[in-house]
Amino acid sequence: MNDEADLQLSQRIEALLVERNLRGMAGLRTHLQPGYCLRAAQMLWNCRGPVLIGTGFPVLDTFETDGPAGAIALYRVLSDLGAEPVLVCNEPLAAALSEDYRVEPMPLGQPTGLKEVVRSRVERIAPELIISIELPGRAADGRYYNMRGEDISNNTFCFDDFLSMANCLSIAIGDGGNEIGMGNVIDRLAELDIVPSATRCDELVIADVSNWAAHGLVAMLSYWSGTDYLGDWDNRAVLEYLAARGSVDGVTRENTLSEDGLPSESGKLLVAALQQLVAEARSAH
Repeated sequence: MNDEADLQLSQRIEALLVERNLRGMAGLRTHLQPGYCLRAAQMLWNCRGPVLIGTGFPVLDTFETDGPAGAIALYRVLSDLGAEPVLVCNEPLAAALSEDYRVEPMPLGQPTGLKEVVRSRVERIAPELIISIELPGRAADGRYYNMRGEDISNNTFCFDDFLSMANCLSIAIGDGGNEIGMGNVIDRLAELDIVPSATRCDELVIADVSNWAAHGLVAMLSYWSGTDYLGDWDNRAVLEYLAARGSVDGVTRENTLSEDGLPSESGKLLVAALQQLVAEARSAH
């Protein structure tokens, strides 16, 4: 690894991920210490034990495409690197993914005894790393809110306690300010039209679409490993997989092959742009 080259690539990836600035993430990026993709990817690179990946933002009575697709991308690469990823989610996403991935289902809401449930699972699994991708984070009032400001506390599961109870590093990915991890920059979220999350993490990674942040991390891992992990990523096929299991677009709330209102082709182009950045970095160094 080359520290200077790594940081340069990380910063180029960070800029690309918020280029569209759909929900104010380009402005938020200026308040994060540069190299956050690099630092988060190093956590992934060094991990060889259990990794808990929480995902599944609730929309209506199902889950949105943004989050699970990125979780699948991280799951695949972590498995190849020798780690033991586990997807943590609630129904119906848990059942939808359980035939193809290791899944730890969680109850909805904040029922009595929830902290004990989380503590027992943390002790049983003993994660080396925790990742949250596109999950609502607990607000200052203890409730959970979507991008429209609607209280969704009874329709989501509480992943925040995993981050606070586990004795390991944590990565959180978000694209709007109401997700787990945004507590790191809560004093910078007042200008966004959301109820912000107060939950913090060790490393926050932001993007215009949370799935894209996962691809950004995969790009860093591809650069270090010499393996193009983005090469076999079929964005449309993964969205088809999720749509067949009941996913909806988080913005339109429709069962379409899209992410936050953007067609699958947008994700495909983003992945291609990341591949180009990696190729240029390899050529230069």
